[in-house]
Amino acid sequence: MKRVLFLPLLQIPSGHHQTADALKEGLLLLDPHIQCEKIELLSSRFGKAESFISKFYLHWIDQFPKTYSLLYRQSVFRELSKTKKFPQYEVLFLNHLKKVISETNPNVVICTHALPSYLLNQLKASGELKIPVINVYTDYFIHHLWGIEEIDYHFVGHAYMKKFLREKGVHESRIFVTGIPIHPKITKNANKQWCTKQVYCGLISGGSLGAGALAKLIEKISPDDPIDYYVLCGKNRRIYEQLINMNHPKITPFPYISSREVMNDLYNQVDFIITKPGGVTVSECLFKKLPIFAYHALPGQEEINLQQLKELGIIFDFQNWNHTENISEQLIRILHSEHLSNYFTKLDEYHKHLSPVEPARLIYHLVK
Repeated sequence: MKRVLFLPLLQIPSGHHQTADALKEGLLLLDPHIQCEKIELLSSRFGKAESFISKFYLHWIDQFPKTYSLLYRQSVFRELSKTKKFPQYEVLFLNHLKKVISETNPNVVICTHALPSYLLNQLKASGELKIPVINVYTDYFIHHLWGIEEIDYHFVGHAYMKKFLREKGVHESRIFVTGIPIHPKITKNANKQWCTKQVYCGLISGGSLGAGALAKLIEKISPDDPIDYYVLCGKNRRIYEQLINMNHPKITPFPYISSREVMNDLYNQVDFIITKPGGVTVSECLFKKLPIFAYHALPGQEEINLQQLKELGIIFDFQNWNHTENISEQLIRILHSEHLSNYFTKLDEYHKHLSPVEPARLIYHLVK
């Protein structure tokens, strides 16, 4: 294996890019001579128009969440037992993707987004592509747009996703329950043991873009709160500066953090996280064995992630925070209840089903 091509989608700093970067880092630690290239399909096809499309996408989610959610479910998450075709994407992208493959000449292609996976599945079905293709799923569900039948290997976030692929006819030897891959600098904290406390420290994350209901959530934190909070503002500079100027005694704000070492250190300092159910953040917290409270879910992927994770018992639905005077009372009630021990039981089950081999090393050995 000399050349690895990663195919995410959109330029915004999403979990698709974080997962690709994490796998790239892991592969280079194993062999620094591996050539890793990441090509975002939309911008390489349409150039500067990608920026407009990304902004439109974010604006749509923010202003018309219900319509986005409905269309998302109707287009890719309905009647999953059936196979669905997307000829419009083939017309727009298939020839371009052939050109990308020809120019980069990779030994393996890794898809962290469904659209490239769908297109490569079509190329492999027609015999136009022979090299290995790996799907690395960045959510806790699999939808219609993912290519499945012709894809060589599947890295899934949870064991129940393996069952779904088996029902689709994928051989067990081609499916690996890896969890959603995280950066190698996010490490296990073996010495940390859960215990009840008088004073807790929590992490609040608004995602890399600082989107969602973050500002309103923070209003529910009182100056004499029994919990100290670190708040990740992402790239939302406005919220970060507001919190700095507020000088709240219980809130320490952080701007966008690109360093995984810094994030790893923050995870080690806190007792729980309040976050949106984005795949990578959830995966990091499951790895760290932190209690996860989902305070908001963006329409589409995050809504479905939350639904699936709740059914699996590895997240707390905290979306009713706006009906309480102070969020800390509700948090401490859960942290001191049997619900937490049930959570850790489910978390242990999750870890038992994970592959003992980390995702980058699996890729290295599968296609070496």
